[in-house]
Amino acid sequence: MRPLAPPPLQGLIAAGAIWLTDSLLPEARIAFPGQAWIALGCGAVGLSLDLSSILAFFRVRTTVNPLAPERSSRLVTTGFYRFTRNPMYLGLLLLLTGWTVWLGNPLGGIWLAAFVGCVTVLQIHHEEAALRRTFGAEFDAYCRKVRRWL
Repeated sequence: MRPLAPPPLQGLIAAGAIWLTDSLLPEARIAFPGQAWIALGCGAVGLSLDLSSILAFFRVRTTVNPLAPERSSRLVTTGFYRFTRNPMYLGLLLLLTGWTVWLGNPLGGIWLAAFVGCVTVLQIHHEEAALRRTFGAEFDAYCRKVRRWL
């Protein structure tokens, strides 16, 4: 099955669901010292992961289009790709985590888990199949060394 919604759109939908949940259930909010700093830290790390990972793709002149992984011309295994096969999606997850912490509603965690599940099933499985067809044993060796998320 070909992905229909790019992960940034899935992230935007999750962000909206987190906000809606917080709006409908404000009594679940909790506040704690350092909350804003933790939220901003998660967001900053997430944005850094996303931007540096995208830059890694541009450096080797391969596609960053998540809807067309079969167009990949190089397998990126440097930078953050040494630690996770999906640093862009991990970055999105950290941005969503920062949003959840900022709102202070732990019920947002439900949507964080849903985001991970949706991106894995709707995007990552498709990407991995396309990369396996394109890069074969090289991709399989990379998968044995580096975990999907962390």
